[in-house]
Amino acid sequence: MIRLILFVVAALCPVAAIAQTEPLTLEEVLQSSARSAPQIVEALARVRQAEGRALSADGAFDTVFDVDGRSRVAGYYDGTVVEGRATRPLTGNGGYLYGNYRASRGTFPVYEDQSYTNRLGEAKVGALFALLRDRVVDERRTRRRVAGSDIDVARFEAAMVAIGVQRRAVDAYQTWVAAGLRLNAYRDLLDLTERRRGAIARQITLGARPDILLVENDQNLVRRRALTVRAEQDLATAANALSFYLRDENGAPLLVSAKRLPPDSSALSGVALRGNGPAPVERPDYRAILTRIDQSTARLMLAENDLSPRLDLRGEVGKDIGAVGLGGPTKTPLEALVGFRFSVPLQNRAAKGRAAEARAEIDALTQRSRFLRDQIAVEVEGIVIAVGATERLATIAAEEQGLAERLAVAERRRFALGSGDFFLVNQREDTATDARVRLIDAQARIASARAELAAATADRGALGLEE
Repeated sequence: MIRLILFVVAALCPVAAIAQTEPLTLEEVLQSSARSAPQIVEALARVRQAEGRALSADGAFDTVFDVDGRSRVAGYYDGTVVEGRATRPLTGNGGYLYGNYRASRGTFPVYEDQSYTNRLGEAKVGALFALLRDRVVDERRTRRRVAGSDIDVARFEAAMVAIGVQRRAVDAYQTWVAAGLRLNAYRDLLDLTERRRGAIARQITLGARPDILLVENDQNLVRRRALTVRAEQDLATAANALSFYLRDENGAPLLVSAKRLPPDSSALSGVALRGNGPAPVERPDYRAILTRIDQSTARLMLAENDLSPRLDLRGEVGKDIGAVGLGGPTKTPLEALVGFRFSVPLQNRAAKGRAAEARAEIDALTQRSRFLRDQIAVEVEGIVIAVGATERLATIAAEEQGLAERLAVAERRRFALGSGDFFLVNQREDTATDARVRLIDAQARIASARAELAAATADRGALGLEE
């Protein structure tokens, strides 16, 4: 049994080790961020909070059952009445349906004659319908509609938060990759200087080179070592920033090792865009404003509803059952009642104020949506222009890097043959490394611009947010 356990552990450990040394990909970072980033988790909690409020608003349409009982414990009369009532609001009208059951025992004074029932009690069913005010909208339905829209607003805000987080996650990853590639460039430059030092020392020993050449090489060595140290610091800083988005299954930040750096600049290709046209309707923040306009429209309809006169129609059917009680046979026949209620608001300044407030809010939100739509169009067009310019600059940087590298190689060959100038060799190498770094920076800017374009156009698939 112990051997079997050791065999399983030995078989699994290399897999874990490989997983810790494989190059880190942008897709892995985006998946981790979308799953565990605290801002995204918080936004999703806000959605659940809005769903709870919507459920609470639905409670206004719950069926309500209540029981009322009273009994005379002293006095000439000894009547007892127990009454149960169930009421259910209508979802398409401001009225309600109800059912009632009442049973009584004993005697009641003449002014409470309605309390008498037959031996098995009295059953009633009825309904109230709103014909003017509360017919189309009422406070309960408006509250439920607004609460349902709050869920949409919370989802749009959560989507916008997620897009922003993923956008920053892409930047953090590209910054880390670029820092690693710059460090490799400076390490290569430092390695050239260190290897050349041994060759120069041997030539000085043989008398082929002056002593001052070794001092000059050491000066370059110190300077290039400083560049390497700064690049190492930049890489550590970038890895620390990346840990905010790269997390384990428990949500704890992971400090990625330099061993997981991609081997080349292909990791700076950035996100895969689906399109680059302005599409404000796809932006969650724009859709949230449209939803808020709908909410304000609902509030305006409710305020205008409160300005209308009230006309309610009521109908009721009741029947006493069982043997005749002390109230006499007049309780036995089927009863049917029809009634109405009419009222007219004479001033109702509260409703007028709410209507004016809702109209002003709709106007303000309409202007905000117009501004945001224009802003998105300008923003997207600006990013598209920046992407094109950055790509052209990267092409030029690649050509410059290739030429600088050819010159550096040629100058090193001349110096090795004894006809080159040592200062010019170092200058060529520095220029080639600078061109290499500029190319890395240009590629990183392209990746950043593409991520910014994906965020501006709400390209959820490019940002790793597809369901």
